Amino acid sequence: MTDPAWISTALSSARPQAVAALLRYFRDLDTAEEAFQEACLRALRNWPEKGPPRDPAAWLIFVGRNSGIDAARRRSKQAPLPAEELVSDLEDVEAGIAERLDGQHYRDDILRLLFICCHPDLPATQQVALALRIVSGLSVKQIARAFLVGESAMEQRITRAKARIANADVPFEAPGPVERSERVAAVLAMVYLVFNEGYSAGATEIANRAPLCEEAIRLARLLLRLFQTEPEVMGLTALLLLQHARAAARFNAEGELVLMEDQDRSLWNRSLIDEGLALIDKAMRHRRSGPYQIQAAIAALHARAARPEDTDWAEIDLLYSVLESMTPSPVVTLNRAVAFAKLRGPEAALKLIEPLAPKLAGYFHFFGVKGGLLMQLGRAEEAREAFDRAIALANTAAEAAHIRMHLDRLSAPSPKSVKANTKAPSSQLQ
Repeated sequence: MTDPAWISTALSSARPQAVAALLRYFRDLDTAEEAFQEACLRALRNWPEKGPPRDPAAWLIFVGRNSGIDAARRRSKQAPLPAEELVSDLEDVEAGIAERLDGQHYRDDILRLLFICCHPDLPATQQVALALRIVSGLSVKQIARAFLVGESAMEQRITRAKARIANADVPFEAPGPVERSERVAAVLAMVYLVFNEGYSAGATEIANRAPLCEEAIRLARLLLRLFQTEPEVMGLTALLLLQHARAAARFNAEGELVLMEDQDRSLWNRSLIDEGLALIDKAMRHRRSGPYQIQAAIAALHARAARPEDTDWAEIDLLYSVLESMTPSPVVTLNRAVAFAKLRGPEAALKLIEPLAPKLAGYFHFFGVKGGLLMQLGRAEEAREAFDRAIALANTAAEAAHIRMHLDRLSAPSPKSVKANTKAPSSQLQ
């Protein structure tokens, strides 16, 4: 018998490659997705009894392709047989496409699919949302959470994107060098969001969702081979490596979240850190800064600090101010507030984030940071309200447990001890 958890992980991991190959074969998004889903159903029936195949992705592609062909035959059974001719020619067509793609350095079906989803005929938000749904198989709810929008709004975006591709006859072929350069920003955003979906997993989910982080790093490295002189590609790759390097220290044995300044830095992966530091240093030498390079530079400052007290908070605050000017965002300002509090105290940081309340009313980290700052100021009742709201918005059990720990401190008899032990939760410090 095959472990159901293993089957689920295998299906999730194989999805990008399988859907990409099926899309290249059928040239239709819905058909490729339906074929993959049918292959997954057959895997759930067959693998527990017969054992897993040696190559799950190849098995799913083969079964999905046959399922799609059978479905096409059923739909066209009243028509003369041109459909059969098309089926018999598909192998040659596929070989020709693959040869052209290899000639343009496309050696990966998944990356090709990313570029297709990031077609310029689609608005940027639809490009990324569609790629997250098609390539990574994230649920609409997960994608909506990444974009800080409602689930129904995200469902509409994805539906419109699919319809636009179908109705506009968007070609499912690899773009040339100029088009690749134009689309790379959307592809970078897609890779980053895939990483974040894995990175935001709680301790109980990390085993199943860690492959998302690894897949994002793999894609980033592949992009780096395609765009060897593009500093933003270097920046993104460095950022992912530096963030993922802390994975082993982010949760304790009880599954509780551990903030960066409390993490055991001996558990950080030094090889990933060294690779990330080398990349961000190389990117900065190009003197063409971008948002990913700035974020990677912030992560590098944390990685270079041997102890929490060695962290260069002044430089981090400066980098966040640069990032705010490049990509104004309430989340960027929220993260800057943590550095701001280190430099100028909780009162100044609280004033910085107060204007963000309307835009971040549904964001867990906003209320976690706010509650932490209020605790440092001794405003216990307001802190309790903020923490209660944070718990209601927590995405994982670990996040909720971390906030409950702060609530417990509110019961401490001495406000002085509360202030001394309080740290503001922040997504950048996990």
